[in-house]
Amino acid sequence: MIDPEDRFWSEGQNYFGPREIPTIPSYCNVWDWDQLRMIKVKGTAKLFPPEEDRELSIIARLADYLSPEVSAITVDDDGLLNEVSTDPEEDDTLFLAYVPFSLCESLVDCRTIQYSKLQELDRLGPFVDLRLYKDESGISQTVVFKFNVLNKPLRIQMAWGELNILKSLPPHPNIIPFDRVVLEDQESRVIGFTTKYISGGNLANPDILFRFEWLQQLTEVVDFLNLELGIMHQDIAPRNLLIDPCTQKIVLFDFDRAASGKQRLYDGRDDVMGVAFTLYQLITNDTSFSDIPHWDRNINMVQSIPEWTSHRELDSEVSKFRSFLSEWIATRRSDGAGDMERYLNAPRRFTWPDTPTAPDYNVLFESGTTSDGKPNWTTGHRSRHTAMKMGQYCFRWERPPQSRCSRLSMASSSQSQKLCE
Repeated sequence: MIDPEDRFWSEGQNYFGPREIPTIPSYCNVWDWDQLRMIKVKGTAKLFPPEEDRELSIIARLADYLSPEVSAITVDDDGLLNEVSTDPEEDDTLFLAYVPFSLCESLVDCRTIQYSKLQELDRLGPFVDLRLYKDESGISQTVVFKFNVLNKPLRIQMAWGELNILKSLPPHPNIIPFDRVVLEDQESRVIGFTTKYISGGNLANPDILFRFEWLQQLTEVVDFLNLELGIMHQDIAPRNLLIDPCTQKIVLFDFDRAASGKQRLYDGRDDVMGVAFTLYQLITNDTSFSDIPHWDRNINMVQSIPEWTSHRELDSEVSKFRSFLSEWIATRRSDGAGDMERYLNAPRRFTWPDTPTAPDYNVLFESGTTSDGKPNWTTGHRSRHTAMKMGQYCFRWERPPQSRCSRLSMASSSQSQKLCE
C-alpha cells in the first residue's frame, strides 16, 4: 500500500483575485496516486494560504468516499465538505497522449505485454505497482510495473529515459533486470514497463544488518555504470538499494534520474558523492543531509565528520567501512577532472533517441476566441476533457481506492521459491 504521506500531491494554490483577501475564491488540484485521479478542491484564500498545502489533509479525509464521477469538491473555511461536483468541465487533468509502440524504434527488440494481462497485487508507491502475469509458457511472473500519469515534460523525459536505459543495460548481478514494455490494449501505446520483483526489501529499513561486501558491490556497480557504460545514476540512496534474498546481493534500481554523458547531468548528483552520503546514512541513520538541495551538498560534509556513530548493526567496524570509502573516493578522484573525462568517454556508452511526440497533439482544437470573436483553433497540449469531446483516444488510469479493494493474495510460497531460480 502507498505510504499515506506519499499518497497525495498538490499542483499548488490558485486565486481568483488578491490572495491577501481571505474571502477570495481559490482552488487547488490534488492528485491521488492511489486512485490515479485528480480532484479539484475549492474554497477561499483563508483556507488555502500559499505553499502550505492544507488541501492535502482535507482530501485525505474524503478521497476514499468520493464517487469516481466526482471531479471537484467545495469546502468551507474549516475544511468541511459543502458540495461535490460531477461536472466534467471542472476536471483540469491534462491530456497525455502515449506514444504508439510502432513509433518507438529504440524499443523494437523489447518483449511486450498488454496492460490487461497484469493482475494487481499491491501498490508500492506513486507510479509503482506490484503485478502478476503468466508468460508464454504459462508460468506466473511477479514484476514491478512502473508508469507515468502526468503530462509534465520532465516526468515524460524521465520515464522515457529510464525505459531506454534499463532495456539497454547488460545483465549485472547488482542492477535490476528489465522485463517488458507495457502496452495499453486498444491502440498498443507505450504506458510503462516492468522489471523483476526483488522481495528482500530495501536498505532504508534500519533493521537490516549492513554488510561490508555490500559497500564493495555498490562501488563496483557504480564504477561499471560510470566508467564502462557512461551512465550516472544520480539517485544513489538507501531506498534505491534492494536486497536480493536469493543471492544476498544488493540490487540498484530506480534509474529515472539517470544521465547518459552530458544528457540530463545535474550538478551535485554525481554517484561518488551519492555513495558517500548513502554510506553515512546507512551507518548513522542520520537523514538530515537528505533535506539539503543536491546543488548545495558537497562530499566533505560527511567525510569531514570525525566520528560516524553507528545506529545500525554492521558486520564490520565503522573504521573499515570509512577506510574503504576514502580509498575508493581517492582512486576515483585522483586526477581531478579526469574522473569526469573517463565518464564522458566511457567505452560502451549508449544513447537513445529523444522522447517521441505522439501525433495526437497535431490535431486542431478550439481554444477560446480571436479578437474578432471567431473560434481560435490551435494545436498542442489540451485538457483531457477537451480531447475526449473531440473523440480523441484517452487512456484512463482511474481505479478504486486500495482500501476498498478485496485483499489480493500474494504469490504462494512455492511461487516465491521460483523467484530464486
